[in-house]
Amino acid sequence: MAFQQGLSGLNAASKNIEVIGNNVANASTVGFKQSRTEFADVYANSLGGGNASKIGIGTKIAAITQQFTQGNISNSQNPLDVAINGNGFFRMSDNGAITYSRNGQFQLDKDGYIQNAAGQRLTGYALANGQIQTGALTELRIDAADMPPRTTTSITGPLNLDSRAEILDPANFDIDDPSSYNHSTPIEVFDSLGNSHSVQLYYLKSGITTAPNATTTWTVMASANGSQLMPNPIGTMVFDGSGIDPAITLAPLSIPLSSGGLTPMSVTLNLTGSTQFANTFNESDLGQDGYGAGRLSSFSIGADGSILGRYSNGRSSVLGQVALANFRNLNGLQPLGDNQWAETSESGPPIVGVANSGGLGVLQSYRLEDSNVDLTAELVNMITAQRVYQANAQTIKTEDQIMQTLVNLR
Repeated sequence: MAFQQGLSGLNAASKNIEVIGNNVANASTVGFKQSRTEFADVYANSLGGGNASKIGIGTKIAAITQQFTQGNISNSQNPLDVAINGNGFFRMSDNGAITYSRNGQFQLDKDGYIQNAAGQRLTGYALANGQIQTGALTELRIDAADMPPRTTTSITGPLNLDSRAEILDPANFDIDDPSSYNHSTPIEVFDSLGNSHSVQLYYLKSGITTAPNATTTWTVMASANGSQLMPNPIGTMVFDGSGIDPAITLAPLSIPLSSGGLTPMSVTLNLTGSTQFANTFNESDLGQDGYGAGRLSSFSIGADGSILGRYSNGRSSVLGQVALANFRNLNGLQPLGDNQWAETSESGPPIVGVANSGGLGVLQSYRLEDSNVDLTAELVNMITAQRVYQANAQTIKTEDQIMQTLVNLR
């Protein structure tokens, strides 16, 4: 009788419509992965073995599988919104219970932890002693503490001194008289409390020798906060005829401090790599290693998951790194709802690492991964499923008419 076949077809078509409806309902759900209904035919066992004329007894749902294809990437205004472009899942912690998600809509809780809308915390690798600790996974937290200042200990960088400059007498040097020196360089340095001090370096072309070898001597002077520093001068730079690799003799800068009872700063001056060519004076690479205190002003997440904090003092620092997880059998994962999946024995253990390595995808900050549902295709599938349902209903109707004919036989 065809009732059983028709009934199985109705049930299967109904389930297929439910799956399609769920896909359509989640077309705007961030990180959602559409499902697909997979069917299988059904045959009754026979004591007599195989039969070439054997008729099946209908269909059944073999599996409902999720399609883990990439969704489109859309823009966001939240720096903690992150999209995975490629393989992998965010690893979430709910009081130690681990789940996995593709939804990258995150925000900070009152304690600075990165969490999703359900309150689950994003996990990754924390910072310790200035280094990312990739051996231990933890709940990621943005440390909003101020960056402490760092005392300047050295001023470094090559410069070019114009070989065409006129010779000047160091005895006539005056920091307030620009004609008493050939070039000058201002640079800001910082003490241990983060106070800024203005240092000025002055260069005077002070002598030329021709025998036995041609050399040019430049005298270096310095001032700090408007006062000339001792010793006076602080040293010399002697170039040979090549104009490169000068013989440098420079004393450390001793900068007196008055704030907070601090002892004077001692700053070394390293001008290795300087040149003396017939070109304009250039000190663009001159720098120093100190900075003032800074307050966290913004942060973003890099392609490898590194959380980079930017501070008001112009510095930046890595605050942690997001971890991603992947599985050998994605369809072995158990859907939990709320854009979450759980590990099972069929999925295999998670393969955890950092983004953009080991086959894991790239992270994109200020981005979100849209649902991978194709509405056009789903609406077409819905029409097809509806027609299948109607066709199976028609087989039941036809079988009923046949039965009615048999009943009416006289």
